[in-house]
Amino acid sequence: MLLEFETENYKSFKDRIKFSMIPAPKQKGLDYSILHKKIEKKEYKALSSAVVYGPNAAGKTNIIGAMQTFKNIVLRGNIRNIPPTGSPNAAEYALELIPNNTLKEKKNVYFSIKFIQEEQVIKYDLLLDLGKFLEKDYDRNVVEESLEVDEKIIFKRINTMLNFENVNYFEDYYISGFKKDFKTLHSILQASLKKDDLFLMNGFRTIVSSNLAEFIADYFSNYLKTVYRADIVYTAPVFESNTVAGSKYLNEAASRFGINSNKLVYVKDKKAEKLPILCSVMPGKEIVPSELFESYGTVRFVNLFPLVTDTLRTGSTLIIDEFDSSIHPKAIMDIITVFHHDEINVNHAQLIFNTHNPLYLNNNLFRRDEIKFIDRDDETKCSRHYSLSDFGTKGTTARKGKDYMNNYFMDEYGAIRDIDFSDIFEKIIKEK
Repeated sequence: MLLEFETENYKSFKDRIKFSMIPAPKQKGLDYSILHKKIEKKEYKALSSAVVYGPNAAGKTNIIGAMQTFKNIVLRGNIRNIPPTGSPNAAEYALELIPNNTLKEKKNVYFSIKFIQEEQVIKYDLLLDLGKFLEKDYDRNVVEESLEVDEKIIFKRINTMLNFENVNYFEDYYISGFKKDFKTLHSILQASLKKDDLFLMNGFRTIVSSNLAEFIADYFSNYLKTVYRADIVYTAPVFESNTVAGSKYLNEAASRFGINSNKLVYVKDKKAEKLPILCSVMPGKEIVPSELFESYGTVRFVNLFPLVTDTLRTGSTLIIDEFDSSIHPKAIMDIITVFHHDEINVNHAQLIFNTHNPLYLNNNLFRRDEIKFIDRDDETKCSRHYSLSDFGTKGTTARKGKDYMNNYFMDEYGAIRDIDFSDIFEKIIKEK
């Protein structure tokens, strides 16, 4: 489960921000939405959900983009560009798009994540010199890199200087012979460091601890699910044979959603290695691709259903842009309450999404520390991040029991913008 994510100098986030899923102190109410995990003698807590608000162009999607970009940098193990992948988040493969475009001087880019996976608390930090915005041919450099397990440092790298700590504490993780030949191997590792390679996914994985490196890579690959554009997501069950098939619970869920006229099935093309196509079965047993027959909201829900199911089943963290687009708020609220349900969410899954729908600003649905805001300064053009719980409680409009939605529209919390297009349209109409 995700505890914290930090970034600095990522697109509109010029200054460092911390997106925390750790419950804020002195918050009361909706305690059933808090996840608990005891490791050794210490108990860790995390929020099971978070909703992010802010006006258009404030930087809400940049939070998801930063997590997704960091994830892809870690998995490929370097800070070199790669060929375009077709992802809507171009910063994944063209890293010159990462630095804030308002900066006149070069500034390092920072990523940090802290999470719990199985019985391990992992914290991994990266400080990168990527040059300035759009400097594609800049000679990039990993300035700092560090790894902590169970709040003890394993290694810390500063440029090409590499230091190991707590060698005895982590000896069970190391490849056979590493501790015995530590001095020799340490010299080899330091000498082989490449300035644009991540040590974790290169020298550390091959010489120090392949198990730990793969464990971290597995978390990024399979348990940190980032969806940059929810409107183009397509998921489907995995099939063992090339037959017409339906998800076991898909039609039951679809019926609850309101789809009751036609049965839904997935059809896998025997000749193509593509995802199965979602289809609707007509009264005469004809099969029609659902996107040609069903509403956009219906198709969106059915596409998201396997993703939500897998998140709950595996205990993953799902971070998704515009999760509720074209889907009725009642359906979204029900999914949120499932993540809050102790007897269903037994694997510590988390749901994080941004939205423009104010209906979720409800103190019966979200805790104050689960309601996040992204705002953008009109002068600096840079984004800032904060939670409703940052306002405190005594004598404020953010305390429990207040009408969060009304207060948000009254601009009590920021992250909202007055919009008036009337003079523009008036000029257009008057123009000959």
